[in-house]
Amino acid sequence: MYLRHLSLVDFRSWPAAELPLDPGPTALIGHNGAGKTNLVEAVGYLATLASHRVAADAPLIRRGAERALVRAAVVSAGRELTVEVELTAGKANRARINRAPQRRARDILGIVRTVLFAPEDLALVRGDPTDRRRFLDELLVMRTPRLSAVRSDYDKILRQRSTLLKSAGAARRSGAELATLDVWDEHLATTGAELLAARLALTDELVPHVATAYGRIAPGNDAAAIRYRSSLGENVDPAERDPAALASALRAAMVRLRPSELDRGVCLVGPHRDDLDIELAGGPAKGFASHGESWSLALALRLASFDLLRGDGVEPVLVLDDVFAELDSSRRAMLAGIAQGAEQALITAAVASDVPAEFSGMTMCVADGRIGSSQS
Repeated sequence: MYLRHLSLVDFRSWPAAELPLDPGPTALIGHNGAGKTNLVEAVGYLATLASHRVAADAPLIRRGAERALVRAAVVSAGRELTVEVELTAGKANRARINRAPQRRARDILGIVRTVLFAPEDLALVRGDPTDRRRFLDELLVMRTPRLSAVRSDYDKILRQRSTLLKSAGAARRSGAELATLDVWDEHLATTGAELLAARLALTDELVPHVATAYGRIAPGNDAAAIRYRSSLGENVDPAERDPAALASALRAAMVRLRPSELDRGVCLVGPHRDDLDIELAGGPAKGFASHGESWSLALALRLASFDLLRGDGVEPVLVLDDVFAELDSSRRAMLAGIAQGAEQALITAAVASDVPAEFSGMTMCVADGRIGSSQS
């Protein structure tokens, strides 16, 4: 799969942009603030309906504009189609496939697949559990788009249950509200179990890929590993993958923790409280890994995702956003080799010297709100 053309209207800093693309590597070179990261951010948005830089959509719409448009011509298995998303401030996004409106924006998920590695990925190792949960969920949805609805439903149920916990606790646990809470417990257990089972299975698949990727990035260094940590703790078998069994375990945990949840007004169990433990030499990486090790671990997670998606039979677009300047010569060479082997790779850099020599002649200049032609 690759993008043949990308079009933007009022997206980030771009009033309009037209970016023709070919299979293989393309390097976008421009000074900081030129808009090159905004271009690859738009590609990532088509794949995930989210930005890797901000949590909300509002900053993606150019200041002063009412809406933004991201459109791409996508070639997959010899067939081309056009996919686009229209972002409107304060309203639901609208999506089209071959100009035909879709009922929900998430109906386009799975058409574009990307693996994006950016400086923000240090948060996968050093940041909060939210960053690691998002990493898993975006990969899940890219592989199985229907899980976007499960994830959305879970978020809605969580908000409703959290609101009810607060009001029931403040009202000294009225019988009517507690009866309603039982209903939301069931919804959270059922939907949460489906999401939890999918995350557990995905983590199992990623484990060998992460170990292999880190070994390539940092040969001779300590071994890397990942492990899913559930809020159910020891109350569930780590090898359990059956949604029915996981739902039962979630129900039991909610019954056990209900007094504490009512006192605190928060949901204390469920996938929203889980984490992905990243380990180096058998110990936690967070707080112990050096800056270079953290970079290598974050890159290993992304390359593991890349290998996993390739194994599904659809090549993702590999996006490397301003990362070569952070890597030493051996890691640069390794990553350049992977980019050369990808069906399509998009690379951004502030200066030409940050781009490996292998990509000379495959560069485009981004400056003054324009995208220049390829240069040798």
